[in-house]
Amino acid sequence: MKYTIDKQEKYTLIRLHEEKLDSNAAPQLKSEMVTLHAEGVRNIILDLSEVKYTDSSGLSALLVGNRILQEDGGIFILACLSDHTTKLIKISQLDSVLHILPTVEEGIDAVFMHEIEKDMKEED
Repeated sequence: MKYTIDKQEKYTLIRLHEEKLDSNAAPQLKSEMVTLHAEGVRNIILDLSEVKYTDSSGLSALLVGNRILQEDGGIFILACLSDHTTKLIKISQLDSVLHILPTVEEGIDAVFMHEIEKDMKEED
């Protein structure tokens, strides 16, 4: 699986450089997210702009990322989804579970909003 990782203070951006998020790429994506989480990453933005096709194993990897980050109060954001991936998520009724935004920039804004909200809750 080809991808790049850009680690920032508040989030990590993963850009997939694959046309398919399927049974070939999904296990590696899962293990990468689990590893990042173990290293202390709490917020991940996954840029899927190059991904044209996603199957059930790809969807499973996305759900794993979402679950492990939410359990720690983090946020998992999907950005730049293809029409195919968007349809698959809607058909699976996961559009209410996953955070989906049109651009990476909006994803970054969402991470900062999430962090501010989290900080405000901790102060209460």
